[in-house]
Amino acid sequence: MKAVILAGGEGTRLRPLTLQVPKPVVPIANVPFLGYQLDLLRRHGISEAILSLGYRPDRIEAELGDGSRFGIRLRYVVEQSPLGTGGAFKNAEPFLDGPAVVFNGDILCDFDLTEILRSHRRRSAAATLTLTRVDNPSAYGLVETGGDGRVARFLEKPGRDQVTCDTINAGLYVLEPEVLKTIPAGVNTSFERTVFPGLVANGRPVFAYISPGYWIDIGTPQKYLQAHRDIFEGRFAPPAAAFRFSPAGPPDPAGCSALVRNSVVAASARLGSQSRILGSAVDRDCQVGDGAIIEDSVLWKGVQVGEGARLRGCILGNGCRIGSHAVVGDGVVLGDDSRLSANGRLLSA
Repeated sequence: MKAVILAGGEGTRLRPLTLQVPKPVVPIANVPFLGYQLDLLRRHGISEAILSLGYRPDRIEAELGDGSRFGIRLRYVVEQSPLGTGGAFKNAEPFLDGPAVVFNGDILCDFDLTEILRSHRRRSAAATLTLTRVDNPSAYGLVETGGDGRVARFLEKPGRDQVTCDTINAGLYVLEPEVLKTIPAGVNTSFERTVFPGLVANGRPVFAYISPGYWIDIGTPQKYLQAHRDIFEGRFAPPAAAFRFSPAGPPDPAGCSALVRNSVVAASARLGSQSRILGSAVDRDCQVGDGAIIEDSVLWKGVQVGEGARLRGCILGNGCRIGSHAVVGDGVVLGDDSRLSANGRLLSA
């Protein structure tokens, strides 16, 4: 069985981070985001994935290559105009020869894919939709199911008075070839609004699998930062063997007296004397000055933080420069190459 990852969106909700870096390869704990999906597929016996791309495909292919880094073979297809989720799946048809696992390219999860596939086969389903439970389903698309697990109805972003269940579409599907036949080629088509409701209306066996595993949509800066907190606080465990993740960080990074706790720091990062890295990700070639404190934050490649600076609850894109004794506060998101002068203060409204 092969997998298709739908990664064609522009990631507008994550701007300014995605103005230069496409969402599928934004770093999560210093690892390209899609690396987690690829590793999940590999661990459940899937050896080939097709990435259906649209926005900046060259950057994605340059980052992920042929997939060997993640133990999986990668192929690429590029849509010339936005095709929607269903249309993007159809665009990968030349590489498919049977049932396929389909991932939305903005979810981080640890679902038991082997059990989902077993459920799909046992029920002889045309489509199996993985669902997850959330506290506030009104922000998502509800999926109602019957007692036998069949999908009964879809309700996109209902009002609070319309909420009938807490199960939402988690963006992971197992689809038989017959689903491809219902999707017109080259036409913008939605799984959620057209393909799946059409299958249900026509009486096809569309089933749900409600997964208890970890799930988050990283599509906003708040959710992106939350994914890091979940890793550092143990709610989501990245595959340490694959990514060399060390929750405690190196005991004495760069041979200095820096303190690192519940963080991940790239080997090429340089930490100044008495600096403190707490619950944060510090990527390659970053430089942190003496006495600087970085807490609950994410620093992309090549960020420079001056001595005595204080960063808390923020995200800094590639190559940002933070002056000495500057302060960057909760909720601040800086795009690539942003600058903050010495003693400057940048706090979210």
